[in-house]
Amino acid sequence: MNIKEFSKITGISAHTLRYYEKIGIFQGVIRNSSGHRDFSEKDVLWAEFINRLKETGMPLEQIRKYADLRKQGIRTANARMNLLVNHANALKEKISDEKRHLRKIKEKIAYYENVISNKIPLDLE
Repeated sequence: MNIKEFSKITGISAHTLRYYEKIGIFQGVIRNSSGHRDFSEKDVLWAEFINRLKETGMPLEQIRKYADLRKQGIRTANARMNLLVNHANALKEKISDEKRHLRKIKEKIAYYENVISNKIPLDLE
């Protein structure tokens, strides 16, 4: 599939795809006889994984490192797993922090609901 179709399926803009290729996140993209990128279903799966890593806060440099390891094959499976374990641990910590922030915000909402329903003067916050 061409870059326009691939972009539509993956949600990654053509500009971003070209950038990912330039910095080594997308490696070995096949070119057709005209020299245009010809993405495969395997590329779609890789793009979905890249999106997941990005959406969970992994920096592009780490994603590039993962891509480099991936290109080297099965012998880097342990290093790739370790990279993902570290990311998962960081993500767990972030989720815990976000849950704590959400609790505090909900407490503040409950405070305002109490103020409004009971017509209590606001405390200085």
